[in-house]
Amino acid sequence: MPDIPSASQRVLDAAARKGVQLDIVQFDETTHTAEDAARAVGAEVGQIVKSLVFVADRDEGPDPCLVLVSGANRVDVSLLAAVLSEVRMRRATADEAHNLTGFPIGGIPPFGHVRPIRTVMDPDLGRFATVWAAAGTANAVFQVTPATLRMLSNANVAPIASEPISASPSLGEQTAGAHSGA
Repeated sequence: MPDIPSASQRVLDAAARKGVQLDIVQFDETTHTAEDAARAVGAEVGQIVKSLVFVADRDEGPDPCLVLVSGANRVDVSLLAAVLSEVRMRRATADEAHNLTGFPIGGIPPFGHVRPIRTVMDPDLGRFATVWAAAGTANAVFQVTPATLRMLSNANVAPIASEPISASPSLGEQTAGAHSGA
C-alpha cells in the first residue's frame, strides 16, 4: 500500500478516536467531479459526499459550517441559513475553507478538521447503504455508512438541498475532494 499522506492520516486518526477504522482508497489522478468520483469507485453519483464549507458572516468574523451533501444535489443556501438560524450565509472562499478546516479545497473530509465545525448532512445520503467521502487529499476517499458518517462528523441531518443537478462543476471551484458543486 502506498504511503498515506499526512492529511489522510489525520482523517484516519480522527475516525480511530471514535472507534472507527477506515480504509482509504488513493487514485493516481484527482477526480474532478462527483461523476468522475462515482465512476472511479463504482458507485452512483448520489453516493459521493460533497464536503462544502459555508460561513455565517458575523461581526466578529466568519463562523464556518460544513455541509455534507449528496453528489446528485445542490445546497440551497437559503435552506441552510434557515436550518442554522443564520441571517448572512455564503460559500467560503478557497482560503477560508483551507484556514477553517486545515485541508485544501479538493480534499476536505467530513471530519478531522483543525477546529470543531458545525456540520449539516443531506438526508438524501441516508438512501444508500454506503457513501464515499474525501480523505484529506484530492485523490483519496473512503467508504462509510451514512450513520457512521453522521457520527464521525457529529452532523445534524436536515433538508438543505435543492433539486438534483445534472452536471457537476469542476473541482477547482469546490471545497471537497472527489466531490463537486454546491
